[in-house]
Amino acid sequence: MADVEQRPGAAAWVPETLEPAAIGRGVQECRGCELFERATHGVPGAGPPDAEVMVVGEQPGDVEDREGLPFVGPAGKLLVRALEEAGVPPGDVFRTNAVKHFRWDPGRAGKRIHKGPSRVHVAACYPWLVAELEMVRPRGVVLLGATAGAAVYGPSFRVGPQRGRPLTWPEPDPRPTWTPEWVVATAHPSSVLRSRTRDEDYRQLVADLAVVAELSR
Repeated sequence: MADVEQRPGAAAWVPETLEPAAIGRGVQECRGCELFERATHGVPGAGPPDAEVMVVGEQPGDVEDREGLPFVGPAGKLLVRALEEAGVPPGDVFRTNAVKHFRWDPGRAGKRIHKGPSRVHVAACYPWLVAELEMVRPRGVVLLGATAGAAVYGPSFRVGPQRGRPLTWPEPDPRPTWTPEWVVATAHPSSVLRSRTRDEDYRQLVADLAVVAELSR
């Protein structure tokens, strides 16, 4: 009962009119889970509201939380480079996250250490992903990493066996009124930055995004 009271889910804050400004206000006001308490900003998606491709990551990082924009930190810069190399114009992509608030632990000297969202946070925030999907109505969705994959396909989803090939949108509850033609899963750029085999993993990311470029034609 305590978890239900603490995490009622985002549905009550999703506006009836699905347009960027209204969704942005709703995300800032959202109290669907406790993550808002320590976050600087809620971070809604950003990009063309009629984009053909939507990219979904995990959650805002430290830079994104401070600036209130998605994918503006180091991982976002790597994503832009990978999209360009793969032939997907970054400016044509709508970028968002499965969870809209930064989850972190305090580190030394005031540094905020990223802490991945739990399943309950992903579930609480799912109505925002549905709302953005219905607003943008993309032809395809790119899932970056395990959290984004789990948000759509459930906690058993693993990126490795599925990456770089077209998938179909599942039928979760609630099911969006709009579903994309295809889904492609790949690694999150932050995992590439942390990798000991960064060059190889970056090439694989670009190869996966090249599949997205081909599907978008």
